[in-house]
Amino acid sequence: MPEDSATILIVDDTKSNITILMELLSDTYDVIVALDGSSAIETLKEEHVDLILLDIMMPEMDGYEVCEILKQDKDLKDIPIIFITAKTDEESIEKAYDVGGMDYVTKPFKPKELLARVKTQLHIQKLLTDLEASRQALKELAERDPMTNLYNRRYFATISEQNLKMAQRYNYELSAIMLDIDKFKNVNDTYGHSVGDDVIVMIANTLKTFERESDVVSRFGGEEFVVLFPQTSLETAAEISERIRLEIEKSIVNLEDGQKISVTVSIGVSQVHNTNDGSINDVIQRADEGLYRAKESGRNRVVKIS
Repeated sequence: MPEDSATILIVDDTKSNITILMELLSDTYDVIVALDGSSAIETLKEEHVDLILLDIMMPEMDGYEVCEILKQDKDLKDIPIIFITAKTDEESIEKAYDVGGMDYVTKPFKPKELLARVKTQLHIQKLLTDLEASRQALKELAERDPMTNLYNRRYFATISEQNLKMAQRYNYELSAIMLDIDKFKNVNDTYGHSVGDDVIVMIANTLKTFERESDVVSRFGGEEFVVLFPQTSLETAAEISERIRLEIEKSIVNLEDGQKISVTVSIGVSQVHNTNDGSINDVIQRADEGLYRAKESGRNRVVKIS
């Protein structure tokens, strides 16, 4: 949000104050007005607002109460509030900050001071928004494989152990599969690593189409993928794996020269033993054993290990 395109809500029951504030702000910002606390709260539920200028002394619901209500609302609590009031005593000022106000301007206010405080709060809000966006981007980089946008192996290790603890605590089923692209080296050697990357992305996209909200789909490394299925039995995980295998078998990767190639996958499936498994690696090792047996018995198949 550019700071000069921000929307400011003025909450004041005195028309002369509103007129002065509108004259000061409307050339630079979008300004909307509420004449009392209840109207302000209703307006905020319908309109996007970047900053609130809030009078303290209003009938029925004063500015302190309005601020307290807004700070309890998860959708509105982060909107910065500048109190504007004729009160100048220390107790009133302290209470303004205690209830969640970000700043305090006394009447009659100085136009330049008010504009500076508004600009400062909007700038702080933009910095906080940018910081949160950067934090989310860094979190994504730390958790995701950049090629496929699936979870990476490091994040899988963390989230899968959490799932294991939940399964053991509440005694529900937890299954995992390990999937590997058959003869992937031949793809790279014949068509090049760029086509190999396209194949990996195709596999990842196929896995995403089968992904349920609770599932954890990860690129484990190279051409290997691991999927964790919470609250899922071995038989159900094997059935899902078979559908995944068939979908990949019939999928086509189009090359730039017009060629079309297809690949197959082998999948090992296993289920957590809630009373015996000490870590998620135990079930992954059994799924890996199933994968090995699938490869040894001809590839392009699903093998489950109980």
